[in-house]
Amino acid sequence: MSLVDRVRLFRLPDFARLRRFTVEGRQVGWILHPLAERLRGFAEIFEVSDGEVRLRPEFPDFAARSRALAGVVATLAAEGRLPKLRNEAYPVGLAFHDAPLLELERSAVPSFGTLAFGIHLNGFVGRGRDMKMWIGRRSRNKITGPLKLDHLVAGGQPVGLSLVQNLAKECAEEAAMPAALAATAWPTGFCSYLIENHEGIRNDILFTYDIELDAAFRPVNTDGEIEEFYLWPIGQVIERLATTDEFKFNVALVIVDFLVRHGLIEPDSRDYGEIVTGLRIRDHFPAAC
Repeated sequence: MSLVDRVRLFRLPDFARLRRFTVEGRQVGWILHPLAERLRGFAEIFEVSDGEVRLRPEFPDFAARSRALAGVVATLAAEGRLPKLRNEAYPVGLAFHDAPLLELERSAVPSFGTLAFGIHLNGFVGRGRDMKMWIGRRSRNKITGPLKLDHLVAGGQPVGLSLVQNLAKECAEEAAMPAALAATAWPTGFCSYLIENHEGIRNDILFTYDIELDAAFRPVNTDGEIEEFYLWPIGQVIERLATTDEFKFNVALVIVDFLVRHGLIEPDSRDYGEIVTGLRIRDHFPAAC
C-alpha cells in the first residue's frame, strides 16, 4: 500500500456494464444493466433500450420529473433494491452551476449514477512538516463508511443551499464551529471521480476547503455523525493513508490532494505525476462511451 494506491482505487468503471441515463436528451447519469432492466417495469416513466434509460418527455419540468423519480425510488426502496431513504434531495444536472433538471433522493443517487457534489474541509494547525491535522472517526451508525477516518468537516451538497451556506451548516453540526471561524476557511479547488462500487456508480465532485486553526480549538460533534476527533501530526496522517485502509475512500483522495498542495508530496517523488493527474477526471459523461 502507498499514497499512489489511494489514487489508483479511482479507476473508471467498465462502461460496457452501464447504460446512459438521459433527461431531455442530455445525459445526467449512468445505470447498471440489472437496474435498467427493472426500470422497464416503469414504462409510463422511462423508455429503456440496450444502451439508454430515458426519462419520458411527458415530464416537462423540474417538479414533474422530481415527482416521477420520487415514486420510482420509493417503490425500489420498498423492494429492497435501494438503501434506506435518507429524505434529503440532491440536484440532478450536467454541472454544478447549471439549473438542475430534477431532484433525487440522496440514497438513490449512486443507483442512477448522477453527479453528486460535496464539501470537504481540511482543518490543520501549524505549517510544513510540523503541521497537525484534525481527523474524525465516523459514527458506527453511519450508512456509508462506519468507523472510518474522516475529515474535520465534510458533507453532501443538497438542493437549495450554496456551497458557503452548506459549509457553515456542516461546520456547526459536525464540529460546533462558530460561523465567524468557519468563514475563515478558503476554497482550494475540487477532487472528482467516476467509479463503480458496492453502492452503484459514484459520480462525485468534492469541493475542497482548508482552514488553519488555533492550537486551542477543539471540535465538538453535535449531529452524532462523528464518534471522536484526533489531532494528529501530519506524518501520522501520511503513515495511516499509506499503510492502512482506515480512511473513508474519498476522504483519502482529498487528503492526498491537500498533501500535494502543501508540498508534502514533492514533484521529485516517483509517483507524483500519477498522483496529481488522478485527483480528478476530465469528463463525467464521456461522449465516446
